[in-house]
Amino acid sequence: MAQTISTDNIPRVTNTTPMVTPIPPPGTTINPTHEIIPRTTGQINPRGYTTTPPTYPVQEVVVPATVANVNAINPLSSGLVVPAPLPVVAPLKAKTVNPIPAGRYLRNRRGDLLASSEDTTMMDHVRATHDVDAVHYKVKPLLHLIEDIMPRANAAIPGHVQTILTQPARLDAILEEKVLHSGLSEVVEALAYPVHRTSSEMICGYSNQIDAHNITLSVLKLLANYWWDAKAVITFAAFAEQYGEFGLVVRLYPTDPLAKSVATIKQIPDIMESAESLGAVNSKFREVTKLVSKMVEVTNQIVALKEIATEEKLLKVKYRVNVYKELAESLSPVTAEQENVIAKASYYVVKAAVTCSLVIFNLLAVGRDYYSSTEEDLEISTLTHKLSYILGDLQKATHIANQEIGKIKHTIKRKILEETLARTHTDNKYSAELITCGENDPTPIIHGAGIDIRKHGLEMLRRKYVFLLVSDLDIPNEVITMLRHMYLESKQDPSRLESQFEIVWLPIVDRRAPWTEAKEEQFKLVKDSMPWYSVSHPSKIDEAVYGYVKEVWGFTHKPLLAVVDPQGKLININALPMFWIWGSVAFPFNKLKEESLWSETSWSMALLADSIDQNLFTWLNDGKYICLYGGEDMDWIRTFTKTARYVAQQARIPLEMLYVGKMNVKDRIIKRNNATIQAEGLSSILQDPTMIWFFWERLESMWFLKGEKTPAMQDNDTRTYIIPEESRDPILQQVKAILSYDGSNRGWAVFSRGLAEMTKGEGSNVVKVLNNFDSWRHEVTDENAFIPALDKQLRGLYTKHHCTRMVVPAAVGHYPETVACVECGRSMEKFFMYSCCLDEYET
Repeated sequence: MAQTISTDNIPRVTNTTPMVTPIPPPGTTINPTHEIIPRTTGQINPRGYTTTPPTYPVQEVVVPATVANVNAINPLSSGLVVPAPLPVVAPLKAKTVNPIPAGRYLRNRRGDLLASSEDTTMMDHVRATHDVDAVHYKVKPLLHLIEDIMPRANAAIPGHVQTILTQPARLDAILEEKVLHSGLSEVVEALAYPVHRTSSEMICGYSNQIDAHNITLSVLKLLANYWWDAKAVITFAAFAEQYGEFGLVVRLYPTDPLAKSVATIKQIPDIMESAESLGAVNSKFREVTKLVSKMVEVTNQIVALKEIATEEKLLKVKYRVNVYKELAESLSPVTAEQENVIAKASYYVVKAAVTCSLVIFNLLAVGRDYYSSTEEDLEISTLTHKLSYILGDLQKATHIANQEIGKIKHTIKRKILEETLARTHTDNKYSAELITCGENDPTPIIHGAGIDIRKHGLEMLRRKYVFLLVSDLDIPNEVITMLRHMYLESKQDPSRLESQFEIVWLPIVDRRAPWTEAKEEQFKLVKDSMPWYSVSHPSKIDEAVYGYVKEVWGFTHKPLLAVVDPQGKLININALPMFWIWGSVAFPFNKLKEESLWSETSWSMALLADSIDQNLFTWLNDGKYICLYGGEDMDWIRTFTKTARYVAQQARIPLEMLYVGKMNVKDRIIKRNNATIQAEGLSSILQDPTMIWFFWERLESMWFLKGEKTPAMQDNDTRTYIIPEESRDPILQQVKAILSYDGSNRGWAVFSRGLAEMTKGEGSNVVKVLNNFDSWRHEVTDENAFIPALDKQLRGLYTKHHCTRMVVPAAVGHYPETVACVECGRSMEKFFMYSCCLDEYET
């Protein structure tokens, strides 16, 4: 709407002509900058912006050309088409005797401190100001600039206590470090205009006597095209600019004439030189400083959460991990829950910036009569506490997002690890890098002990078989001892194929438990006992590798030895059972080699006892009868050994007996039994405790590798599952029998002559049969008939009623669902047993 105004008969303006600003009619919005800043279109430079029509219509007012307002018209024009002028801010009234109460514009009639019940409604209004297509900016450089401005401006206020962190030299170093290479100039060029417009919006809101909440909404509408982090940083920067200018004038006016003139107009000398007003100013700015400090923390957390949450969403969408339709289709860089937290935090940062600006405006408007009101103090204090709570919400959301990112990266790397180890490559470099985290460390493995430890690159493993020894810090000494023997023996002849391997220790430690000095010492002690390579530290093992080893390889506590071939393919998750049974003969410990070895292996004393005692070879060569027996009941041991020796004398057979202890029994008990057996001359014993462990470890390994390969059939009469005898593996049956005897807390014995003839029995049955030797003596017609006759007698003692238990420690891998009873062939029930048998003598 416009009107042609005639300039005829208009008197020329003189210095004495009064200037009157037109007062718009009631209800007119008098905000000259209240429109949305448009989104950029192909360029970042806001100087090229063209403004859109105002969001809130501005009423056009036709002002007649009169002497009272001729200053608005060019008197040199003969006729002009003058549009209705934009409403302008009414001039400040002259200062009256009664000062303007501080905090006048900080609250509306109902109070601007919204209760928690009103938060939802308030946030609905806040979100309504936001454009879902909002533009994203890298605002961190501008935030660094704000962090530099605030402490410098604080230092200019009288009474402010400067800390080491806010000294100028320290601030200069921080600013140079953060801003120099962060793209500050581009960000300032893009956001300087919105910062200026936001500052004008706050000034206009104050001039129009609008409360802080509505000014905040007005600013948010102005910045509708900017995402939440940019809204907060832009508004914070607008306040920082105002605060910085105020602090600059306060600091310079005592010495700089220009600053003094500007300060005089702003009444700053009157404020600073009045003891009463200066005290109120110092008190107020102490509270403002606390609020500003909290604003900085919250704004930094907003920016951090957006960066982390954006990475989380991108990873989820890219790799299709925990992604759902709404998340995939959303234009927001973060999830809806995260955006709600950020939006609320941004609102309160903007409101805090507006509130702090109003404090400065009030101070400059009132001058020397300024005083601090309770209402204003309460508003600032409430905002400080509110931001503290919001900071906690942001930190919690950031922590959750970090956890999600960790899980996603864990899933991604685990998938890559699985796929990499399942394929054949030109060499094992990439596989080794993934497992040892060598992609981020050129020297991820160490070798040596004490001061001789050296860091090495993965070229030491290239084109070799890599044995990955996985264990926690409580790895049994027996495992290290046996592996050390094999390792050092193989290195004596590097030309052999069996020596083309390296062992790398992967210490897997519970991530939930804190790392202590005691654990550090334990790690060093274990590492020094190993002559092979190790990952430099348990903390260097990636979370994905940790999860992969636990979940895919099934590692819990018992050590395992995974094998990666020279082409980087995983060929065995756990080669330790093969190693315990066949030693280095099983190289390279793959499935094909295992099947070949089993095809050549039969049940014999050589398989059962292997090399646990050198006397065994002598006894075998001499054609003697050999009896291996075990258990912990010393009374049964005395009875059995004396009875067995008596029968051997009666049958006139050369018998040698060897005590092999019991699985998972305390060393103290075995040592006590060994001492008694040796002192009473009952039988031979294993002098080395490691060999007792080795005997039982081999038995468990045989059971683990063999397993039950035939499904059970249901007996319709008894409704139990029976595994057919003809389908049972003979070696597995013998192993299970010994493990069952041992697990049932009964003694047991195995008799053998040579490599072929063997029989076995449970302790009480063996003693019973031997005590009845006279009844079957006639069957022992010669020296070669003793084992068959004994076997016949033991088999004849089978009864329908029996209770057989087999206790095997939890190990790596998956045990069979059905295990046949060694006595009757029925499927045994499965129980879980948790045992902690700490010896009272142990420390």
